[in-house]
Amino acid sequence: MTAAVEIAPGVSPGDGRLTLIAGPCLLESRELALQIATRLRDLCGELDVPLVFKGSFDKANRTSASSFRSIGMAPALEILAEVRETLGLPVTTDVHDATQVDAVAEVVDLLQIPAFLCRQTDLLHAAGASGRAVNVKKGQFLAPGDMRYAVDKVRAGGGERVLLTERGTTFGYHDLVVDFRGLSTMRAFAPVVFDATHSVQSPGGAGGSSGGRRELIAPLARAAVASGVDALFIETHPDPDSAPSDGPSMLPLHELEDLLRRCLALHAAA
Repeated sequence: MTAAVEIAPGVSPGDGRLTLIAGPCLLESRELALQIATRLRDLCGELDVPLVFKGSFDKANRTSASSFRSIGMAPALEILAEVRETLGLPVTTDVHDATQVDAVAEVVDLLQIPAFLCRQTDLLHAAGASGRAVNVKKGQFLAPGDMRYAVDKVRAGGGERVLLTERGTTFGYHDLVVDFRGLSTMRAFAPVVFDATHSVQSPGGAGGSSGGRRELIAPLARAAVASGVDALFIETHPDPDSAPSDGPSMLPLHELEDLLRRCLALHAAA
């Protein structure tokens, strides 16, 4: 069992509580981000669940060049800063290049390394040197045991607070699978987060964009919690079908409470 990782006061995956990292796939507007963040804060306050609000400022790996990517880095970081300051929530977003790390680290509590970039040495070193906690998503192409080297790279940059996230493994054409053995493997290196929403993605499966099987989010999340993960990562939206990114694999916001309650019951039993 690895040591807990403090992201912010009271939010330390690995401390025996089930942490939630949640928010929309992409930051679309200030109003929507505050709506989602307020609901998450109230729900997690009621259920006594440590929470980190998540929103991407850019989707740099969209399937098609014509897909919407971002409202802009500066406006998105302003939204995250407002969520952090007005709602009192720790926040996280992705970084895609070492040159982005310093600016993003000024705003967020947790830096997220996208799965496709989990082997990028310069990016991992820079994230480790930032002074922030770092969450590295496991590449869809990597064996779980190989994530030890990603942890080593973050630590080589000076960062000791590292999380690892499982988000499915490529299984052929437009499909991902989750090998639950990998959760235990990675937990030897760092506390483990299970990304229940990207794990149900169908990359490129919607003809120029990613599809997904939203109905599988809940059973996969329950299975991961029963196996003993330290945190859940759930992208959620009031109307996923209208979202500009990853709508088919996001959980409708109104369904989150029931899923969380079920997962907390399993966590208590496990």
